[in-house]
Amino acid sequence: MTSFGGDWEDAYVEAVVEPFEDETGASVELVTLYSADAMTQVTAQASAPQFDVVHFSGGQEAIAAEEGLISPINSEELTNFPDLAEGVADSLEEGQGPAIQVTPMGIIYHTEAIDEAPTTWSDILNDDYAGHVAFTDLTNAYGVQTLLAINSELGGTVNDVTPGMEAIGGNVSNGDGIVVATSPDLQAAFAQRNTWIAPYAQDYAFTLIEAGLPVEFTVPESGTTVSYVTANVVEGRENEDAATALIDYSLTPEAQEIFAESMRYTPVNTEVALSDEVENSVLAPEELDTVERVDPHAIDENERDWQDNWNRLITE
Repeated sequence: MTSFGGDWEDAYVEAVVEPFEDETGASVELVTLYSADAMTQVTAQASAPQFDVVHFSGGQEAIAAEEGLISPINSEELTNFPDLAEGVADSLEEGQGPAIQVTPMGIIYHTEAIDEAPTTWSDILNDDYAGHVAFTDLTNAYGVQTLLAINSELGGTVNDVTPGMEAIGGNVSNGDGIVVATSPDLQAAFAQRNTWIAPYAQDYAFTLIEAGLPVEFTVPESGTTVSYVTANVVEGRENEDAATALIDYSLTPEAQEIFAESMRYTPVNTEVALSDEVENSVLAPEELDTVERVDPHAIDENERDWQDNWNRLITE
């Protein structure tokens, strides 16, 4: 199956792989592939698939389902389905896998440089932070999600990202902000490039905190988007039942607790019991109906144009 590597893989092995292997006697092999690369591989292997389970964080499951690359999961096959939070398995009927992890987009800010938590996305563009802002490239799913969140607050829509694109483009072209490509690049920006503020995700903010950086994470009062990590059964493999059982295991309260405690993902199972510290630092499963998940089809239809405009405004 595919993995995102690093801390994510460590948490996944602890929460799912090791206990699943112990209980079933199965052997699970992980291959590090980020979402876009995973989609490319699954597409190329359509006639002879090599993976049993593929994980996506950028909405690729919607396209994979339409193209018959992943196998539909019936809700009755998931013993944890009755306890899942609203929205995380709504796309099963469309052939997509459930969300096993959820992270809202928000703002990471340097507590030694910024006294009060930002309350809106527009705060990122404050002149007081000029020269100390980091944005994420659109090749990263979190970059897409935060563009859409900023754009929405500025009056744009998923079909018109001009307000957000021009705001970010103007900030970067003026030298007020920089663009990073990956999560480790963002950590380096805070640690080594005098970054004070950046739009990013709840889960990775915790990674920065754990690394000893003086940062905090906040979700703007004006609202936010959310990123789903989905687990999907690859079509055409002999192990579909075992793959479905593995996905079901990732939805258990025990696995969800580890995801939340070790990486600050919002649990998708409403029966999870969290420590007070974690409960106070993540959105609760019951709060997921207050955040927006942008239609993956809309992202797929527009992403190429967004990338072209981004390259024109940001990287040229």
